[in-house]
Amino acid sequence: MRKEKPMRKEKAMSNMKLQRRRTIGIALALSVVLVVFTAAAVLAADPYPSKPIRLIIPFPPGGSNDIVGRLIAAKLSESLGKQVVVDNRGGAGGVLGTEMASKAEPDGYTLLIISAAYAFNPALYTLPFDPVKAFTPIAKLGSGPNSLTVHPSVPANSVKELIALAKQKPGQLINACAGVGSFQHMGTELFKMMAGIDFKIVQFKGGGPAMIDQLGGHSQFSLGSLIQTLPHIQSGKFRILGTGGLKRSGILPNVPTIAETVPGYEATNWWGILAPAGTPAPIVERLNRELKTLLTADEIKKLFQKEGADVDYLGPAQFGPFIAGEITKWGKVVKEANIKVK
Repeated sequence: MRKEKPMRKEKAMSNMKLQRRRTIGIALALSVVLVVFTAAAVLAADPYPSKPIRLIIPFPPGGSNDIVGRLIAAKLSESLGKQVVVDNRGGAGGVLGTEMASKAEPDGYTLLIISAAYAFNPALYTLPFDPVKAFTPIAKLGSGPNSLTVHPSVPANSVKELIALAKQKPGQLINACAGVGSFQHMGTELFKMMAGIDFKIVQFKGGGPAMIDQLGGHSQFSLGSLIQTLPHIQSGKFRILGTGGLKRSGILPNVPTIAETVPGYEATNWWGILAPAGTPAPIVERLNRELKTLLTADEIKKLFQKEGADVDYLGPAQFGPFIAGEITKWGKVVKEANIKVK
């Protein structure tokens, strides 16, 4: 009888361990079920988007970023069923607004529209964010070339004639520019280098004031974004000599490219949407899907063309490498032209 007691004790302990394992197993199973049901309940109660989305435009109202941003915000509001609110945050060539977006919660409720200026800034400024790592690319929206336009009083009817005129009067022609480090400035410096000519560049605080100066005949020519100059071209207040793409613009197919006279010249502005790094993949995919659908609509294509641009879609996988390539390209221009922001 004395030998059976240890066996009974061991059996009892074994039963207790087994019961404990069963209890822990049941508890774990219940916790997993609870997590699953809780997540499902949250998703069901708070589908994206459940509140307005902020679209930061890192430039003042009136420029090409603002025009494209407001167009996309209006159409995206319709497709998502929630308002996309435009928030203009200009300053430092777009750096201030971009920094603000980089610090936003990566929850899909803060987006940023960027343009070619995003690729210039790493060479112009000491940025408080990494332009490649701070954001998640969602989609490239469209592109629009710059436009070489002259005041009607200028005796030049082609790119070739303007170059010849500049060589006859070195340093005398006045070019109206939208500001140091702007897309217009970059395209102008590139034209100056590649055409081998010299002229005076007068910087203004934005494309609007630069156009006003040219409209008044105080400056002879400019290389502004077609999205801004098109109304004045159509009204006859500007004469267009060429566009900055490698191929002719779909809006003005009869106007030659600058590259037809200056081989290799290209200055094309572009626009795209980014979200703060860490934005959940399902949200990025949803936004990309909505934007891609919007951009295939004839209505959007016509609206872009009306503003002097063309739809030029790239998805997240292609848009990221495109941005990196632009940063490299324009960084070289900044260095060669010795452009410095004061």
